[in-house]
Amino acid sequence: MTSPALPEKLERFLEGIDLLEDRSERIQALIEIAERFREVPETVAKRPFRDEHKVPACESQAYVWAVPRPDGTQKFWFAVENPQGISARSLAVILDETLSGAPPANVAAVPGDVVYRIFGNELSMGKSMGLMSMVSMVQNEAKKLLRGRA
Repeated sequence: MTSPALPEKLERFLEGIDLLEDRSERIQALIEIAERFREVPETVAKRPFRDEHKVPACESQAYVWAVPRPDGTQKFWFAVENPQGISARSLAVILDETLSGAPPANVAAVPGDVVYRIFGNELSMGKSMGLMSMVSMVQNEAKKLLRGRA
């Protein structure tokens, strides 16, 4: 049995980011993506955020929520409490824009090491663990939705 493909929007994003071979160009692109970050609305979550939504090992104190949509997919929301959490904000935008609305089976199959494809292999261990944990939390939300259907 083959595993589900990456969600189409994520695959297109990765193909585009792969074209940025120059490290400084990639960093600038990721900073620009981070500038599009919009925090979770109060209709979804209010401070203080509950620990069950907190991303483990994330230096930026990130949180993840998944809101079911009528079409059976999810809308992902994030909070990043550290104002210097540019990588976490950038990844939050990428995950929202490429995984919100995608089939849950495809979201659940996104590998955690996609972080290295986006940010490169130069990440510190702490940063890579936190970012991979963000991906893992999104995967887990999709898996919960799938289990609920079974």
